[in-house]
Amino acid sequence: MNGVEWEPKTKLGRLVKSGRITTMGEALRTGLPLKEPEIVDILLPDLKDEILDVNMVQRMTDSGRRVKFAITVVVGNEDGYVGLGHAKGKEVGASIRKAIENAKLNIIEVRRGCGSWECRCGKPHTLPFAVRGKCGSVEVYFKPAPQGLGLAAGDVAKKILRLVGVKDIWAFTRGTTRTTVNYAKAVFDALKNNAEMRLTEEEMRKLNIVSGSVGMKEE
Repeated sequence: MNGVEWEPKTKLGRLVKSGRITTMGEALRTGLPLKEPEIVDILLPDLKDEILDVNMVQRMTDSGRRVKFAITVVVGNEDGYVGLGHAKGKEVGASIRKAIENAKLNIIEVRRGCGSWECRCGKPHTLPFAVRGKCGSVEVYFKPAPQGLGLAAGDVAKKILRLVGVKDIWAFTRGTTRTTVNYAKAVFDALKNNAEMRLTEEEMRKLNIVSGSVGMKEE
């Protein structure tokens, strides 16, 4: 945190700094709003980020042409946590940093398992069940895949799924997937639907579903 002592401004931040909350899963399950990126820095110190899209936006004003950069970034720990962020600004570097902060504040916990009838290995290498996501004209459908298949998905989806820790997937898309931002948001929407689906503890056990970090990172 740039060598400056962090002073939390929210209840969740104070709980994290005091050590009463020690994992990202606990923080998300409190239901308290995540408004400080430093919380994520502490609970997920090995978080990685990747730029998905850099778009230059120009518009004419009375004083001349104004240029802004629109940045879309994904962050993840390759083990069950991922966030998507977007930011605009006059400078690329500052916009990227802001997009990364926004991605941290949008972090979600993703469920993984072995939902493929072709596999049944019991390891959390894919998604436990099929999910859909949508943004604009883009619709994404993810179906669990057997171990060893890899990520049968578009480049944007692959980048996001790798940062989640999903190693195998079948992906089907509709709409204008060349629109990177909408494609990324549709993928993230599908993962949010995965995270928000209500399941009992018995269903979680029966399907060998894990939520969040389980030490399954790739070497």
